[in-house]
Amino acid sequence: MNVLIQPGTARGTVAAPPSKSMAHRLLICAALSEGESTVYGVDRSEDILATSDCLSALGASLNWEGTTVHIKGCDPRRSGPAVLNCRESGSTLRFMIPLCMLSGNPMILKGSPTLLSRPLSVYEDLCRDRGLTFTRTEEGLLVQGRLTSGEYTVPGSISSQFITGLLFALPLLDGESRIRLLPPVESGSYLSLTLQALQDAGVQVSTPDEYTLDIAGNAAFSARCTEVEGDYSNAAFFDALNSIGGEVTVTGLREDSLQGDRVYQDYFSRLVKGPTELDLTDCPDLAPVLFAVAALCRGAVFTGTRRLRFKESDRGAVMALEMAKFGITLETEENRIIVPAGSIHAPEELLDSHNDHRIAMALSLLCTRTGGEIHCAEAVRKSFPDYWQKLQSLGIDVSILNS
Repeated sequence: MNVLIQPGTARGTVAAPPSKSMAHRLLICAALSEGESTVYGVDRSEDILATSDCLSALGASLNWEGTTVHIKGCDPRRSGPAVLNCRESGSTLRFMIPLCMLSGNPMILKGSPTLLSRPLSVYEDLCRDRGLTFTRTEEGLLVQGRLTSGEYTVPGSISSQFITGLLFALPLLDGESRIRLLPPVESGSYLSLTLQALQDAGVQVSTPDEYTLDIAGNAAFSARCTEVEGDYSNAAFFDALNSIGGEVTVTGLREDSLQGDRVYQDYFSRLVKGPTELDLTDCPDLAPVLFAVAALCRGAVFTGTRRLRFKESDRGAVMALEMAKFGITLETEENRIIVPAGSIHAPEELLDSHNDHRIAMALSLLCTRTGGEIHCAEAVRKSFPDYWQKLQSLGIDVSILNS
């Protein structure tokens, strides 16, 4: 599917979509609980549906009623052999692997080739050291063996999703466990979201210092009713329109949220005043939209960009390729990207999302200034299924073209 966007100025009010990060965590906690839980405000994005399907494969029962999910919990320690389809969701894959290592039965995790090529060395090393099976096969990733309680040392510089996966599984084991994080610790805000979800579910995790997580064993996750808060990561794409002359009000965001991407409000302000230097270490998902805003304002230098290559696409390289079509030349280095200030022109060739939802949305921001056509626009379904309709509701002329 392609979308054709005409130049225009966005005006109006739009509700932030539910936080994908929190929805993953709340659904998993509910699925590990005894009894029935209800989670309100869950967007049926591709990533969330992947987590839903995987929890069902482990034995949980999920009943969808619009954006409400009723969940009857399961005990993954008693799961039989299963196949879990993670689709294209890196969060789902990394959250599920430790849960699949609780029963001792063979478990296969499937996904797109792009997903299965993403780094998994933390779990691979863990399995090797503990005599557990971790094998890539034609069907997908095969894991087998029982995880045990104890001490785990994990690099803090890798994705926090690995640590979150362990935090879901270790409380279900006999005995206490400890996770030691090797500094520096990146994506700390995502760990805070996990700890918040666990605490609300009655699971004890203490933090004697910033590099240590102590997990009590034999935990009982508590069933409850809860609601997913608004998502700063995706709300940023609408609030960005205000940085380039729009008049958009975004509702549904918690001011006391622990989401690291809430920093976008400060970062947009600095870009408008710019030029400036911004660190993306704790908010890598904001990179595409920040690059676009920087190009439309006064330029910027971005540090902490190393991990962008391990997302749904190599986001630094892809944004450089696509922004060049607007006449914007990015300078990409190992851990730094420079977006220059300067004139921007309408692209003379088709833009491409590279099947990356955040690339598609970032390119749409540029197109509101120049116009342009984006290929593979359906990529937004991964996190924000009705993005194009909401952009239209703000007065932007968006034509959806089937191709």
